[in-house]
This record gives sequence, C-alpha cells and structure tokens, in this order.
Amino acid sequence: MVVARRPLLTATAAGILLAALWFVPSANATDGPAAPSGNRSGPATTSAGDTAAGPRLADTGTGIDTTPYLIGGVAFLGIGAAFVSHSARRTETRPA
Repeated sequence: MVVARRPLLTATAAGILLAALWFVPSANATDGPAAPSGNRSGPATTSAGDTAAGPRLADTGTGIDTTPYLIGGVAFLGIGAAFVSHSARRTETRPA
C-alpha cells in the first residue's frame, strides 16, 4: 500500500502556520487599559474657528510610501506562480 505522506505534511504545516497566526495580535484602534490618574487626557476639542462637530482625529502624516510593499508583493506572487507552473509541468511529464 502506497501512503501519500506529502499532502499530509503540507496540510500539517499549513495547520501549524494558521494556529501560530491565530495568536498574532491585531492592530485594532480600540481603547487600551486606563492611563494612570496623573496622565489622563480627554477627547480633543475643536477650536472656535473649526466648523466640525465632535472630536478631531490625529494627523497621520502625509502618507506612507507603499512602493516597497507593492514590489515585494508582486515579486512573491510571481515566484508563487512560477512554482505552480513548474509543478504542473513536472506532473505532466512524469511517467505513469
């Protein structure tokens, strides 16, 4: 009897990876634990010249340069596609 261990190992590795990623903290913008009593701050208030009602949000800067992330993502996508096509080509030429 031939036992296919390769798919089992792949599924096990994927399961371990997903289980490990389960414990990665997310970057939710929620309130954290209460600050010490001396450092409490309230919501930002608008100045007399502002017409917006409610608290103001913090300025996050002019933007993040996403070019390296885009290049890296495209590179990894290309490498993955090359692996898939190489694997498909290999299985087509394999004798039965």
